[in-house]
Amino acid sequence: MTNPELSDTTTSTRAGVYLAVLQLVFTLGWTVYVIYLPKLAADVGLAPTVVIFILMLDQLIFTVTDTAMGIVADRIARVVGRLGLIVGVLTAVSCAAFVALPFVAGQGPSAQTALIVLIVIWAATSSALRAPPLTLLGKYASRPSRPFLAALVMLGYGLAGALSPYLGATLRNSDPRLPFVISSGVLLIVALALSRVERGLVPVAARDSARKPVDTKPLSRVPVLFIAAMVILALGYQLHFSINSAPFFLRFARPADLEWLMPVFWIGFNIAMFPASAVTKRRGGLIVMGAAGLLGAIAVISAELAGSLNVLIATQFLAGAAWGCMLMSAVSAALAIGETGAEGKVVGLVFSALALATFARMAAVAGGLQKLPDYAPLLHWAPVACWSVAGAGLLVLAASRMQRGSQAVQTV
Repeated sequence: MTNPELSDTTTSTRAGVYLAVLQLVFTLGWTVYVIYLPKLAADVGLAPTVVIFILMLDQLIFTVTDTAMGIVADRIARVVGRLGLIVGVLTAVSCAAFVALPFVAGQGPSAQTALIVLIVIWAATSSALRAPPLTLLGKYASRPSRPFLAALVMLGYGLAGALSPYLGATLRNSDPRLPFVISSGVLLIVALALSRVERGLVPVAARDSARKPVDTKPLSRVPVLFIAAMVILALGYQLHFSINSAPFFLRFARPADLEWLMPVFWIGFNIAMFPASAVTKRRGGLIVMGAAGLLGAIAVISAELAGSLNVLIATQFLAGAAWGCMLMSAVSAALAIGETGAEGKVVGLVFSALALATFARMAAVAGGLQKLPDYAPLLHWAPVACWSVAGAGLLVLAASRMQRGSQAVQTV
């Protein structure tokens, strides 16, 4: 006879590994897009300065569609297999638009409008690959297993972040058509397996608890404060890693060394999530998010004041570890907060928060704030403020929830 609990754990773990691969392939596809977008834009006669605004448009689309896709996922996931089918269809559309980008760009200036339209289609449909698959963990995986599964899923994101510098160095001078075709083909193959993963998780849910109806109520105070804190934490990450990290390293290293130094952040990210998931399982996602925010702020201060390359490497590792804990526990907390049937909506809001923070960072770069003497110090210390303020706020929110819970128990 087989042990049902062991079987459920194995099934859930396989689902987490699958979602990690999905995130890895999708994020690497985004990296391919960012690497080649300047060339594609130049091929159709767009000025180099337009590229940043196209990327900002992508993030605005993600901000809207990530939440919309999460809400749709909550509704259609009630029928087993339908979510995987919808995601598969949208992924096929997304991959078709993605593959077409370098071929359309090759037509020259007459294809400017077509290129922008394809980018919009790709950005809008690719949101099906973020919140909806993760919704399955909230609806079908057992509650104790969710933090570990969230760490597995975010591992794919972290591995892609670590590989991105090497991918950029390898592909920078090659023909874009083959990378676009290969990345789209692999992504489509992985996405089409979602229905099978979904059906495998259904017996786990049947043994764990009854399915909950879709929650159509407006968000209460806790989810709103949680998402606001997520925006601030994500902005801190964007400013620290994307704007400040390279200049920090260039104080002690050459530009050619950056492709070996920047992944240190992601190594810390990937390593820290799994032990932190055990703490999240016992104490909850909000507490881990808050504590990681404060520890991350200390790491960023240490990076700012580092007097040698070795010290800077250590602080970057710790900052990446803190961000990994924040993101993993944010996904776990989102699934717990949306447990009334709104898992997709809350997870979608987390991804929308990430996109909104990315847009804000790109807007700062487009405005040249990092080059202005009056604003450069502000950008250097803004990550510390973001992570410390949001971290402290989340700890207060978690303590408030725990206090209300204990009062309710005493009343009973």
